[in-house]
Amino acid sequence: MKGTKGRRRFLDYPRQGRVGPRRWLPSWRQWLGAVSLCVLALAGLFAVVYAKIDVPGENELAGQEATVYYWADGSEMVSVGAVNRQSVTLDKVPDSVENAVIAAENATFYSDSGVSFKGIGRALVSAVSGGETQGGSTITQQYVKNTYLSQDQTLTRKVREFIISLKVSNQKTKHDILRGYLNTSWFGRDSYGIQAAAHAYYGVDAGRLNPSQGALLAAVLKGSEQYDPGLSKANHQRAEARWKWILDRQVTTGKMSRQERAKYRTFPEPRELSKPTSQAGQTGYLVDVANKFIKAGTGLTDKDLALGGYRIHTTFDKQRTHRLEKAVKDVRRENIDPKHRSADTFVQFGAASVRPKDGAIVAVYGGADATEHFSNNADTMAVPAGSAFKPFVLAAALQKQVYATDTTDTKDGEDGGTAPGDGREAGDDTLRAALVKGQSAPFVQAGPRIGLERIRDVAVDTGMRKESMAQLEQTFPLGTSAPSAIRMASAYTTFANGGLHIEPYAVSRMTHDGKKVSGFARPEPEQVLDAGVAQEVTSALHSVGRRTLGGPDGAALDMPVAAGRTEPDDRMKSAWFIGSPWAAPDPGAVTGGDAWSRVRPDRVPGAADGNEPTTAVTMFRNKAGTPALLPMQGVGGARSGLGTALPPKVWQAYQSPS
Repeated sequence: MKGTKGRRRFLDYPRQGRVGPRRWLPSWRQWLGAVSLCVLALAGLFAVVYAKIDVPGENELAGQEATVYYWADGSEMVSVGAVNRQSVTLDKVPDSVENAVIAAENATFYSDSGVSFKGIGRALVSAVSGGETQGGSTITQQYVKNTYLSQDQTLTRKVREFIISLKVSNQKTKHDILRGYLNTSWFGRDSYGIQAAAHAYYGVDAGRLNPSQGALLAAVLKGSEQYDPGLSKANHQRAEARWKWILDRQVTTGKMSRQERAKYRTFPEPRELSKPTSQAGQTGYLVDVANKFIKAGTGLTDKDLALGGYRIHTTFDKQRTHRLEKAVKDVRRENIDPKHRSADTFVQFGAASVRPKDGAIVAVYGGADATEHFSNNADTMAVPAGSAFKPFVLAAALQKQVYATDTTDTKDGEDGGTAPGDGREAGDDTLRAALVKGQSAPFVQAGPRIGLERIRDVAVDTGMRKESMAQLEQTFPLGTSAPSAIRMASAYTTFANGGLHIEPYAVSRMTHDGKKVSGFARPEPEQVLDAGVAQEVTSALHSVGRRTLGGPDGAALDMPVAAGRTEPDDRMKSAWFIGSPWAAPDPGAVTGGDAWSRVRPDRVPGAADGNEPTTAVTMFRNKAGTPALLPMQGVGGARSGLGTALPPKVWQAYQSPS
């Protein structure tokens, strides 16, 4: 005991030399040691957690981006995808919009470490007290939450957000973080990102937002359910108050002068609320046609397209598409009455317009509504062509004579041929007359003479798909094949082009993540019919059009019309009308010999100028879920016989701008 007297204890507690309560109170050194120990422990724990938590890969939501389809004029047609977002670079976002967002969400964005210690503190206090996790995050933290984490409001997620935000702030520039935040944030109205929001609220690209509009979009970042002014009167009041505050805040932070602020006194009312962009109406059919051409040209699959991020520029003309839809609706309303005529039930229309000069598909009508009627009537191979197929039989007959009299035996007629009427068989004149008069027997009789294979090959060469061709039976020349309206319109453009076939297309260009997608190099035009043959078929079709529409020049339209159609005595289960613009030839332009086959197609007398499209309209009856077509007898009432008068009415209404 003697040796230990006076030895200081390692832990002087209870404290010696103190009496009463002071004996049990730690000294300042003990307090300092305890606090230091806790700080070191927390620092060690933080270091371990920091080391263990890596910046994860982007979550599924952040990786998805809408695919946008554009009309031929460059305006947006539809945005398709699980997430309506279109990423843009910061150079496409006005500085005033960036300033508004920073002023509203995180004024110290460019100087802070990327995290809010107050925010994590509030979260800890709230968690301990049993309350909900609080906000107060920086732009960096919100970007991390949007891009790498879930939206769960939990303490664990908040801690991970804090750690990852520190790492992201060290690894990425403020420029990259702000760009990511603007492209991943939810603005309401089914829009992720500033570009989609600009379209949803103001119908413009982000680059065209003015400072006032930018302030409103910055306001809805606080919560569109509370700040979208279109949702309620209370929302409008909150949105206007926050809009004013954000503009004033920019003055306070030095990002806007008072003179500039004074310009924005009127609240920038956004567009009226509408249903989210969808594929209703004709849009779904247009997307369907575009996607088929994309997959055929690029090898992309449906799965590839579903990943999104594509910018697809189509050939579809917005005004023509709307006119075609209106024409069908008007004719249906005036002539189809399923409530009082059973024959008018299950009536379907399909139509397509193809521009002769380049093969661009400028309009389609696929059905009443793509969200209700899923089959695309403009692109189905289920409707027999009927008498509308007969011009290809006549073309095959005339082409056969060109081959027979061509001394060089050149199939395409470039080095030889005959003028119309020179050395051809009398049966060809009979076919021409039968085409004009709507007779069928001569075509059946001509089949063996011409050769059914030759007729089929001519149809395919001019634009129809081989898989749509029917069996080569006796009735084949009468149109038992079932080409789509798109392909029928394309094939008729070959006649209008003087025998030159141009493959139809629906997509002019396409990009993904800003990079051009290859596969849209269109095939070169091909001379598939002798120019004189095409001219003579077109001349016969002009007579058909004049007889069908009435009047000397195709129902007093601006241009004469070359047209094919089905006839009432076809006894088929479909009705067609295909009309092409046609300039009457100068009788003295061609003198004979081989001039027809040697002249350039775009200079063939009677050939169209190429800008006015060829349009095919089809009508049939089909009950959903059943493959067989129903009889056409009585459709439209007694006035229209088998309903064959209705497709010409649609075509005529389409040609007459309202």
